[in-house]
Amino acid sequence: MGYIYIFGTIFFTVYGQLILKWRIVQYGALPELFSDKIAFLFKLLFDPFIFSGFVSAFIASLFWMAAMTKFEVSYAYPIILSGLLLLTTLLGIVLLDESIQSGKVVGILLILLGVFVIYSNSPNIS
Repeated sequence: MGYIYIFGTIFFTVYGQLILKWRIVQYGALPELFSDKIAFLFKLLFDPFIFSGFVSAFIASLFWMAAMTKFEVSYAYPIILSGLLLLTTLLGIVLLDESIQSGKVVGILLILLGVFVIYSNSPNIS
């Protein structure tokens, strides 16, 4: 049951990151003048999709707190981090047309291998 909390943390974090990136790109670059930056950021804040990204981050934090009742942080965090890295990268490529380089692929594979090594002989549920 505890893994549902890890999955929820990953899902809602990835959703928030992707939705923020998708919508912020629609608004263009951050202005140069400080007053224009503030107005720009407030305009972003009131975009319903961007707001949903913030809500999603809050929900992800609730799932994270629940996960902390079931797992040691040293166990749960690497799983979440590798899941975030993998899903955000893949979905960024597929949904946002982001670039992929061989170095990025190798780096992600090395991180996933490292997480596998960490868990190959680790107790999981506290």
